[in-house]
Formats: sequence, C-alpha cells, structure tokens
Amino acid sequence: MKFNKMLKLTGLLGAFTLAVGCAGPADKPEEPAAVEPTTPAAVEPVAPTSTSTSYEVNQGDHLWGISDSSYGNPYKWPLIYKANSDKIKDADLIYPGQVLDIDSDASDADSAAAINHAKTRGSWSIGVTEDSDTAYLAQ
Repeated sequence: MKFNKMLKLTGLLGAFTLAVGCAGPADKPEEPAAVEPTTPAAVEPVAPTSTSTSYEVNQGDHLWGISDSSYGNPYKWPLIYKANSDKIKDADLIYPGQVLDIDSDASDADSAAAINHAKTRGSWSIGVTEDSDTAYLAQ
C-alpha cells in the first residue's frame, strides 16, 4: 500500500516537472523600435463650415430618440427631419440603414421653431406627411 502511495506521489511530481519544463521560460517582450520625431507638414487652413455629423439609423430608432441623444432634447427632432427632408418623407417613418445628417450648429431661432413644431404638430398618422410637417419644412 505504501508502495502505491509513493508511486502516485512520484507520478504527480513527474507530471508537475514535465508541465513546468514544457512551459519554458517566460518570453521577454520585445522593446518597441525607436521612432524618429517628424515635423508636421504644412496644412492649408480650411474655411469653417456648418458642423454636422452623420447618424446611421438602427432598428427601433425614431427621430425623438435620436434628437434626445444628439441634442439633449427630444423636442428638437424636427431639426433632423428638416435637415433630411430629401431622405425622410414621413417624420414618423425612418428605416434601418438610413444615414441622417445631424446639424449640431442649429441657430437658437431654428431650435425654437423645431421645438414649437414638435409641441404643436397635432395628430399624425404613419405613412402620411401631415400638413403641419409640410408647413414646417417650408419655413
């Protein structure tokens, strides 16, 4: 019986030694190559333009939510609608994969008009461009 215990112990010790030996020494990470500093190339100044970003519509998105995340105010959704009137026919229908322009440079007057429209739009139906939306786009 003592012999079996010693045999098991010797087998475990041998397995441990083998495992440690197979792992080998830890590889030392290579030193990164030295990078020579460079002088930036001369850059022509670019005239500032309206700052806008693009947003790709995901399933379940709606102008209300996109406006809330983009402007911090869901009532500004008409700004997105107006900026993308060539892509959005009905403000209540946007589709996954559409790429919308988000104008982050909207004036206070445009923002106020958008909020007013959102709050006074009236009833709406899916698939229909409401008269109030058409009037807002014409402003």
